[in-house]
Amino acid sequence: MGWAEQLHALTFRFAVPGSTRTSDGWKVEWRGCGVMGILNVTPDSFSDGGRHSQLEAAVAAARAMHGAGALMIDVGGQSTRPGAVAVSAAEELDRVLPVIRALASEGILTSVDTMKAEVAEAVLRAGAHLINDVTALRDPAMRQVCADAGVPAALMHMQGEPRTMQQRPTYLDVVAEVQAFLQERAEEVLAAGVPSVLLDPGLGFGKTLEHNLSLLRATADLSALGHPLLVGASRKRMIDTLAGVPDPAHRDPGSLALHLHAARQGAALVRVHAVADHVQALRVQAALGQAAQDRLG
Repeated sequence: MGWAEQLHALTFRFAVPGSTRTSDGWKVEWRGCGVMGILNVTPDSFSDGGRHSQLEAAVAAARAMHGAGALMIDVGGQSTRPGAVAVSAAEELDRVLPVIRALASEGILTSVDTMKAEVAEAVLRAGAHLINDVTALRDPAMRQVCADAGVPAALMHMQGEPRTMQQRPTYLDVVAEVQAFLQERAEEVLAAGVPSVLLDPGLGFGKTLEHNLSLLRATADLSALGHPLLVGASRKRMIDTLAGVPDPAHRDPGSLALHLHAARQGAALVRVHAVADHVQALRVQAALGQAAQDRLG
């Protein structure tokens, strides 16, 4: 079976947009590689300069991404770029809650990118459907919030923390270490009662260019861990290093190249800024793969 026919699923303990009732709960299923649209509602986003920090602009952007084919929208109110300074839970909630309430009223599947249990609990009450935690639910309170709410969580690998993670990242074997970390986190989180997980190798989070490339080359191995794999390379600094593109807003071609590679190697979801471009490219790539399979009979 080719990558475009592979079935992926997330399980919830309540009905969410696009879900189907099963014996295990409600499932959102998709084939091939889906798209998670990035909606940063911070004034200091590295890629859009705070363009979506106003509610009307944020909701319009989410509607456009949903209409273009995004499986879900990932809303973030705290920057996690290298060197980012943490904000309070109250400030993060001021940014995120109005957007979540608006999107919930429109039946859009939403994820919230947060490291704080207080924020996670509030946004889930407001209608969010999934928590995307760059610290992989290492905080027991975060695990409890997700388990009690019956929502999946995206678990990301990060060496260090955003403020300092890119100073001197070091590994003996980055692929083996990230694999082991993600497997261990998945087991602990599921044992705590969280219904399902996405796994994210954390490109650019405490990793050099070579670490990132090693992980991308190992996408097939990471995809075989038994849980849907989320890959997020969109507009990241490695594209500038590889192709000489200092302005993040101009890195979508490089983002497409990296994400198409990840999709062909079994990634279930890519987290992107340019949703329409990615949906189009993935559909064309899937058609090319099907044509090749048809020739092989």
